[in-house]
Amino acid sequence: MKDIILVSHCMLNTFSKVESFGEEEGREEARRKVMKTIIENGIGIIQLPCPELIMYGTKRWGHVKDQFDTPHFRNVCRCEFEIYLQQLQEYINNGYNIIGILGIDGSPSCGVDLTCVGDWRGEIGSNPNLKQTIDSIKYVGEMGVLMDEISKILSENGIELEMFGFQTETADKICERIENAVK
Repeated sequence: MKDIILVSHCMLNTFSKVESFGEEEGREEARRKVMKTIIENGIGIIQLPCPELIMYGTKRWGHVKDQFDTPHFRNVCRCEFEIYLQQLQEYINNGYNIIGILGIDGSPSCGVDLTCVGDWRGEIGSNPNLKQTIDSIKYVGEMGVLMDEISKILSENGIELEMFGFQTETADKICERIENAVK
């Protein structure tokens, strides 16, 4: 069987992420472990677009889902995914096994089981309540905007795919799920 997985952009290109000033310990090693499992099992990889990079570039600050949850950003996500939908349909119509979609938990765009929300807005330097604003940021059990739109598009087109969110602590489970999907 020919197997394919769709992955969030930064799983292959970490330079597309918001610049980190203290990466979570073990995250890069866990990311590489997951990607190595995919490659060693001969799985084809489709790299999804990064709407944050497309809209805001590499010099962007971190955002929360609330900032991206707008009609325009959702439309950008839908438009960016259209070409990938056509590829998926072609692969499915020709007997390929689509393992699923690997997102990035915690991301406001690519979170699958977890995204960040908060009352994040305005001028940082002139915010008299900056600590309160920062303290409002939290993780919640929701999809990020891109993954939410992808999920809706797939449903609209009668395509069911498993979606799983990468976190450092879920890497082993993801590797196991990937290996079981190709057996």
